[in-house]
Amino acid sequence: MNISKELRGAELTVSLAGRLDTTSAPALEHDLKAIDAAVTSLILDFAAVDYVSSAGLRVILAAQKQMGSRHGAMVLRGVPDAVMEVFEMTGFTDILTFV
Repeated sequence: MNISKELRGAELTVSLAGRLDTTSAPALEHDLKAIDAAVTSLILDFAAVDYVSSAGLRVILAAQKQMGSRHGAMVLRGVPDAVMEVFEMTGFTDILTFV
């Protein structure tokens, strides 16, 4: 998985490419935990993600909780249909914001 970040003021966009699974989830978790407290808006760009495992879902949920504890916002952008099915089946569409 490739992870790239772009910071614009208090908004951080994290673009992901590849598979978010047990192999790549720890790297994403590390990057998301290291987000500066000044970041109040987190955008996870999933346009180039082709697979998400339960390990990836756990990392996304932890990021949502982290942003919520800061009174910030997190959205997932550009989620492909196949990956969106995973979010729908697991009920994540009820707790995450998709744009």
